[in-house]
Amino acid sequence: MPGTNGPAATPRGATRPRDRPGRPPLAGSVLSSAASHDQQEARDAVLDRPAAPGGLRLRPAPAGLPEPGLAPPVVAEPGDPFAALRVVELIARIDRGRPLRLDDLVDALNARHLDWLFDRAVVADVLIGLQANWMADYRNASGIVLDDGPYGATVTLEDSPRVDPWIVRQAQREAAACRERLAEFARRDATNQLG
Repeated sequence: MPGTNGPAATPRGATRPRDRPGRPPLAGSVLSSAASHDQQEARDAVLDRPAAPGGLRLRPAPAGLPEPGLAPPVVAEPGDPFAALRVVELIARIDRGRPLRLDDLVDALNARHLDWLFDRAVVADVLIGLQANWMADYRNASGIVLDDGPYGATVTLEDSPRVDPWIVRQAQREAAACRERLAEFARRDATNQLG
């Protein structure tokens, strides 16, 4: 009856919300809501915490994650001591006293250094530099002779005992330039971390 303190009448055929099948009990809903609230507060607390130095922690890698160690290919460039060192190392091991095609040197470099790409311009640049250094040291052009043969440009190294120690010094010079580049990179990296 209207105006009484008892529960309101329910229309025929209808059920009260708490009596509907499939709904969780009200007490469970309250507990679930409280747990969600606690989880949200915990997440907020983590997000509100400022990042501190050294706070990086790595999780185990997910299944199937590929290794990142794949290195990009290096395109050799004129003037690069890392490329020059590889060219000089090859030149130090070629036959003396007979012309060799520059294209054969390029092919040999690309076969020996699979993660590099050399072309004739890079090899010629190194050989011209070696020829200039030889002329400065010995005042003649007989040590390294660059020429054009019927199958393309060639290089001939003098067949004498003085070539080996000289070419080793050239390689050492390029290696020193490489180490200086690496040291410069390390200094720049340290500056970036401090800045």
